Amino acid sequence: MSAPVSASRRRFLRTGAMGAGALVIGMGAGGALAAPASTPAAADAFTPNVFIRIDRKGIVTLVSKQPEIGQGIKTSLPMVIAEELEIDWKDVRIVQGDLNPAYGSQGAGGSTSTPTNYENFHRLGAAARTVLVQAAAQTWGVPVSECGAAHGAVVHGPSKRRLGYGALVPLAATLPVPDAATVQLKDPAAYKLLGTRIGGVDNAAIVSGKPLFGIDIQLPGMLYAVYVKCPVFGGKPVSANLDAIKAMPGVKDAFIVEGTDNLNGLRPGVAVVATSTWAAFKARRALEVKWDEGVGATHSWADFAAQAKAAAGKPGATTLRKDGDVAQAFAGAAKTVEASYSYPFISHASMEPQNCTAWFKQDGTLELWAPTQNPGAGQALVASTFAIPKEKITLHIIRSGGGFGRRLSSDFIVEATAIARKAGAPVKLTWTREDDLQHDHFRPGGFHHLRGAVDANGRLVGWHNHFVTFANRVEREGKSILQPGSGGSLSGDEFPGRWLANCLLEQTALECRIPMGPWRAPGSSVFSWVFHSFIDELAHAAGRDPVEFRLELLGDKDIVPGTGERGQPYSVSRMRNVLKTVAEKADWGKRKFGPGQGAGVAFHFSHRGYVAEVAEVTVSKEGQLKVDRVVVVSDIGAQIVNLSGAENQVQGSVIDGLSTLMYPALDIDKGRVVQSNFHDYPLLRMPDTPTKIDIHFLKTDYPVTGLGEPVLPPLAPAVCNAIFAATGKRVRELPLSKTDLRWG
Repeated sequence: MSAPVSASRRRFLRTGAMGAGALVIGMGAGGALAAPASTPAAADAFTPNVFIRIDRKGIVTLVSKQPEIGQGIKTSLPMVIAEELEIDWKDVRIVQGDLNPAYGSQGAGGSTSTPTNYENFHRLGAAARTVLVQAAAQTWGVPVSECGAAHGAVVHGPSKRRLGYGALVPLAATLPVPDAATVQLKDPAAYKLLGTRIGGVDNAAIVSGKPLFGIDIQLPGMLYAVYVKCPVFGGKPVSANLDAIKAMPGVKDAFIVEGTDNLNGLRPGVAVVATSTWAAFKARRALEVKWDEGVGATHSWADFAAQAKAAAGKPGATTLRKDGDVAQAFAGAAKTVEASYSYPFISHASMEPQNCTAWFKQDGTLELWAPTQNPGAGQALVASTFAIPKEKITLHIIRSGGGFGRRLSSDFIVEATAIARKAGAPVKLTWTREDDLQHDHFRPGGFHHLRGAVDANGRLVGWHNHFVTFANRVEREGKSILQPGSGGSLSGDEFPGRWLANCLLEQTALECRIPMGPWRAPGSSVFSWVFHSFIDELAHAAGRDPVEFRLELLGDKDIVPGTGERGQPYSVSRMRNVLKTVAEKADWGKRKFGPGQGAGVAFHFSHRGYVAEVAEVTVSKEGQLKVDRVVVVSDIGAQIVNLSGAENQVQGSVIDGLSTLMYPALDIDKGRVVQSNFHDYPLLRMPDTPTKIDIHFLKTDYPVTGLGEPVLPPLAPAVCNAIFAATGKRVRELPLSKTDLRWG
């Protein structure tokens, strides 16, 4: 296979970024449309901005600027341009854009790709359409108002004359492109493409096994590498049998990399460079390293759990929220409930292990091929680690075989760079599955010690949560501080904090040397399970219907804008709507369940999305769980971009959430991750997936929202609440395999 950036693709990306062919509509770093600037006309294509190129055959090539990690953005965002451009999807070609400031922000995380680009991409397509219509009107000598675009052509209404876009290219390339902020957008009622089911643009390549992912990259003269790090986080190599390794067949070099103290950067290790991946892996098995394990060798999950238990009876190190008089609320309560919830560190476990191809050239430039979610951060980390100017670093964004937040980190990119700087040739670094599992940037574990109080009317009147989390010690502005892992810091605004008159939220951080990073729906993925499981406990203690109890708790007053998750306002009316709708779609309270069967409900506001779910389960007397049905109602704004992709995201979130609930757990002993591969870190198998997933989208008059993360958080509490309804057993520890569900 040749490198996936072909000569023709390179030419388009280069000329497109320069705006050849017309006036340019660029994307500023903050995502705003930049002012147009004049450029010479191109003879063979109309290129009104850095994202669009139309050739004389009418073929439209669109740049997808965001990394594709399986979330479908490589298909859905170009659909937005195509809709406004009035081009048939069969005439569209998609190319992946490299890292380029002209494209604006190019990260893929936090379900932000759609909401931050949706409006701008509409305007990019509309501006191009406007120029094409003007070109046709000039050609015919008729008013622009008499012309309209449809199916890749401009049509003159009165005479029915028609000119395809390809025929209009020469003239369109000479016309000024209007200010995108002033163009007329289509009426959503007239959309032909958005809201339909469109298959992923890479689907054919995926199912036929064509080279597509980072791990598939091949370059002339390329070498292959592995990188071995200390099994204890924060450890470093002292010595290794490098001479013996260098003498092995196919091995070109072996050396120690000093690395840095940054747990999320270039950690110290031993590199092996060979003529094939097999030769590198074989040499790795023969590698003998003496390690300085450092202080991380004292870490164990059992010790962390003991520390968390000891902290439970003490005030939290930090008070996140303190409203009303919690002590008085509990003293006057009709009923109180106490419970402790815990969950372990978990891995991202993406199917494609981390990898990166790097080529450090004699002129001091660096070329990277990386399956990354955060190419800008990767370039910046390389630049700062090796003192290479950013303008000398070219980064090609390659499709990722799964990410879930793992590829927001860039450790594998700096490792490949460190090796390539010494190799004198292009080098592809490939992690083993064991590397990927044991040297992940993990979702942090946590412990929640909760108390809740309900009054004589069954209303929730008091809430106290002491959250014990994990943190790394970092240096910031000359000070040493504890920084909780991504998703391991509780916000004082987290539900139900702002909804109660008497609420105390506290947090204590346990220092560790374990690298942590964002995992799908950071924070929300575990906080939703804890809070909506405990709310369910309180509803049952109060003798209330769980849906009714939640609706009363939500109330009817929207939260003040700017105080919600990520600074977003929290619309109570939207959440009430999805909760009521999911209850209706699931026939909540109307269905009769047999022994060992039950239904549970949960909702959560995550990454701008409002989602409620009902899970129906059957638990055998022997404790075997089967999820029979999951009903999902989502409010993610005014428009579903790609219905096929949206349904895929909902189904994937439900399955991913159930997998994480049921099976995987990382045990840490003597600073090491005990599990090593899928044999002892299992993921959900097909027979265990829900029998049925009912998907419902509410179309509301709000900005369009991403969907990669909002659906996952409510799944775990809905299932666990259903388990309680079926068996009377509460699940307070993850994974589910640690709870005996047998009932008599």
